[in-house]
Amino acid sequence: MTKFSFLIVTKNRAEELAFTLDKIYKMIDVNVHEVLVFIDGCETTELIKENFPWVKWFGVAKSIGASPARNMLYKNAVGTILIGLDDDAHPISNNFIEKCTTLFHDNPKLGIIAFQEVTGEFLSDSLALEKAEKEFIQFQTNNFVGCGFALKNEVYKKTNGFPLWIDIYGEEICLAIEVLDADFEILYDNSIIVNHRINKEVRNQQGKYYFRFKKQLKNTIFFYLVYRKFPLKKIFKTLFHNFNKYALKDFTYFKLFWLALFEALYNLFFVLKFRKPVKNETLQKFKNLQDLKF
Repeated sequence: MTKFSFLIVTKNRAEELAFTLDKIYKMIDVNVHEVLVFIDGCETTELIKENFPWVKWFGVAKSIGASPARNMLYKNAVGTILIGLDDDAHPISNNFIEKCTTLFHDNPKLGIIAFQEVTGEFLSDSLALEKAEKEFIQFQTNNFVGCGFALKNEVYKKTNGFPLWIDIYGEEICLAIEVLDADFEILYDNSIIVNHRINKEVRNQQGKYYFRFKKQLKNTIFFYLVYRKFPLKKIFKTLFHNFNKYALKDFTYFKLFWLALFEALYNLFFVLKFRKPVKNETLQKFKNLQDLKF
């Protein structure tokens, strides 16, 4: 039987993590598969460790960010297939282990399977499934959703892993382009589904979109610096677009725009240490592949 490793990074969401672990325990044989959790610099999650002795726990005392935490965690996975989950997301489709195993077995060039994401809080998994796409859809893509995906371990080891130069937001596309550059494929399959248990209205009220804007702008600049041979044109276009679309229309976005630019410049030499432009063919493939809808 193919061994799976379920990998979760968590921070300050002990209840959500406990819910996810309970779900996983009911779905898998923990004597065959493994579950690894990385505690990213928080104390609350420490309290639930004793309730899940079958989990392999890792962590740091001071937060390092989701992407570096994933980088550290994934090195410890021994499964043939890695399942990446957020601490507030769990699989809800039937036989997802068998489906992933079959897809990877049938296509040796397959590196990542992108799952369908159903967002929202539901009273049951069956209610969540009612919100999923009904018509079967499968296509090659250039990205995946970080809250739920499958990754072949041997392919992951051919990349630099989740980037150390990103803290959060954008790490998936970095891994995706490295997988494509290694001549592997990314497949979206909507028959494999995760429920991402988020309340978008609450997150919006908490200012998550402002937070995401700053992080994504900075990380997009880093992305071009690392993976493009000639990044300046793309960087200037990104800055121009975000300044006109967001910064000119909202004072908070305006402040965050300049703060993101300052942080990008401040960390410039650190990021350039990781610079490794991908092949021109990879950029063309990346451009031509169908995008995922987030």
